[in-house]
Amino acid sequence: MSTLAPPPVARVAIDDAIEAALSRIRGRAGSLGGAFTALADATARAAQGGKRFRPALVASAFEAFGGDLEDAPALYSVAAAFELLHTAFVVHDDVIDHDIERRGIPNVAGEFRARGLARGADEAGAALLGEAAAILAGDLLLHEAARLIALADLSSHVREGLYGLLDDAVLVSAAGELADVENAVGAHDADTDSLLAAAHDKTAVYSFTAPLCAGALLAGATPAQLESLRRAGGFLGLAFQLVDDLIGAFGTAAQAGRTEGGDLREAKLTPLVGLARETASWPRVTEALSLAWTGPVAVREAQQALEESGARSRLLSLIEDALDDATASAGPLPEPARELVRSLAVSIAERSP
Repeated sequence: MSTLAPPPVARVAIDDAIEAALSRIRGRAGSLGGAFTALADATARAAQGGKRFRPALVASAFEAFGGDLEDAPALYSVAAAFELLHTAFVVHDDVIDHDIERRGIPNVAGEFRARGLARGADEAGAALLGEAAAILAGDLLLHEAARLIALADLSSHVREGLYGLLDDAVLVSAAGELADVENAVGAHDADTDSLLAAAHDKTAVYSFTAPLCAGALLAGATPAQLESLRRAGGFLGLAFQLVDDLIGAFGTAAQAGRTEGGDLREAKLTPLVGLARETASWPRVTEALSLAWTGPVAVREAQQALEESGARSRLLSLIEDALDDATASAGPLPEPARELVRSLAVSIAERSP
């Protein structure tokens, strides 16, 4: 089974913990008005499904460091917290991107935009309502993630460590997302190193470093072990995001969960594009990218231009280097933890289109 998904028993326990948190929000909503009840329901739908790989990392790291569930009954609540954190970021990311659908169905913003139109709002008012609802839904999920850790059955030492991980996850991810948006609007010509830093920051800590270290911390890992795992998680997260960038440019619609070549159609400034900009082929690449929004034929032309520039092969080399660095960083860890990092590296590599 892929290490990017929890085993069935853990999946049930994680889902139960997530549902309990969402049910609490829905229970409070009943006395706070019809709009808030609708928001609670939309928030719960946003958290449904998904691979649950971040909570899977919490559980997998806990097991890899020899954790005993009887000594850490809060394991699945903590794992659920990282899934709610992820959902919060997804909901807020949709606002940043002005998206009203996710995987073909209305997201929180889309649901409330439709609600506004049904109640007589004009397009601008409905859009405002949709984005306001999505921001508030993300806020609720962020609060619930922190609340799960705050109320979990943990020692003060472990709780403090988990809050440190959550703090890093939120702050570094926010910095990465802001840098990504600033790069996208063309306020300056970001170099490839800056684009790689943004790619790392918006994904690596909250998706890999924090959940892996949370599971290890719950299992009693030492500070030195946590530092090695932190480094490994950073490299894994960078590689994961760079693979996502490849999927956004070269992946199938099924891989990307949206129209093929979506990043090219939207002219996203990713490390892949940054690498192409460093080559003599950049004039052809930039011309092809400027037309990619027009349709599938133009997307294929942009893909070919990027391929022939060497940017794709260079990005693949960066991914391979990051995965090698992750494996090397795990060297001081116990063998089960080293094997976890190795298996994650393989899973990430296998995602590459």
